[in-house]
Amino acid sequence: MTARSPLAPRSQPRLPALSGVRLAVCETGIKYKNRPDLMVALLDPGTTIAGVLTRSRTRSAPVDLCAENLKTGSARAIIVNAGNANAFTGRHGIKTVATTVKAAAKAFDCKPDEVFVASTGVIGEPLDPGAIVGAFAALGAEAGPGRWRDAAAAIMTTDTFPKSATATAKIGSRTVTINGIAKGSGMIAPDMATMLSFIFTDAALPPGILQKLLSRAAATSFNAITVDSDTSTSDTVLLCATGARKDRLQNLRSPGDARLKSFTKALNQVMRELAHLVVRDGEGAEKLISITVKGAASEPAARRIGMAIANSPLVKTAIAGEDANWGRIVMAVGKSGEEANRDKLSIWIGGQRVARGGMADPKYREAQITKHMRSREIDIIVDVGVGKSSFTVWTCDLTHRYIEINADYRS
Repeated sequence: MTARSPLAPRSQPRLPALSGVRLAVCETGIKYKNRPDLMVALLDPGTTIAGVLTRSRTRSAPVDLCAENLKTGSARAIIVNAGNANAFTGRHGIKTVATTVKAAAKAFDCKPDEVFVASTGVIGEPLDPGAIVGAFAALGAEAGPGRWRDAAAAIMTTDTFPKSATATAKIGSRTVTINGIAKGSGMIAPDMATMLSFIFTDAALPPGILQKLLSRAAATSFNAITVDSDTSTSDTVLLCATGARKDRLQNLRSPGDARLKSFTKALNQVMRELAHLVVRDGEGAEKLISITVKGAASEPAARRIGMAIANSPLVKTAIAGEDANWGRIVMAVGKSGEEANRDKLSIWIGGQRVARGGMADPKYREAQITKHMRSREIDIIVDVGVGKSSFTVWTCDLTHRYIEINADYRS
């Protein structure tokens, strides 16, 4: 295990037990030694589920399984292993998933299409399901309601700390809870999802509404972060509603229903916190970078410009070196392919305007932002001068440690 990220939070939230969810972990030795690497979440009957999954053209067999089973809208078990992604493993990978699902359905007394599987780790190495399915009996017996920290730790790969978040909300007269865990550190440039993240609530919500709420929240959280511009074969986010807090809302047809306002806000909060934790744990990261693009032709355009800046190795290495080289930001805006007015472009770093009107700000002095460049959190704002839309993305710097981690990943 590498040293804890300097951007890690000083403390972790204490996630409360959530009715309808039981968790268990164990060590299988798939890749790691002397640490749990398998997590099972067992869900009460009646639990609904939604998901967002990677759009990678080389996505894994577990992702295919999740995509198929999400059509039912019902979930009873989620099985997650770390150390092997079971991706690009051909028929063997498909058979491993099928074997896992069949055994889980039997062990946890549910239907096969209520079982969801996620795997993370090395791509291209066959995964033997024996160690996983052999642990189901013990996991079922040991599963309990409060093991959130254990679950978050068991799904880590190159992560340096477990990631979790919690919030409460009101739906009608009921107070409901939302708990979430995530893993991710490298291969982070989500496209519909991010690494692995599992979110649970005791609210009673139908799968269609749950899906719309999740997709919308993912757009400004998991799909607004990047570490290294690489989208994983395994990205999976699942949101489960156990319904333990009864009073399912009547005539609920839209995620914009006023009765869901508090829940929507809390869900967005949990997902954004998890997404930010992933960036804070970016491989080798020393600085968290916030990039807001405004004055864009549309929100999607603002996002693409922001991602072009966030994914630029030149921008990221300049920030790692604490160099306010705003010319690299200009370059990244230009390469994004989105509309931008060169002669109206303005840039701020740490609240100081460094460029305006398409040229260096005459009042700018680099000494003004030296202190900001030395801090752990860097703020960049770019106005591209063509419209009224804006979007914020988050990334981290690119250090030599990133190379070290990935050069040794399989060894």
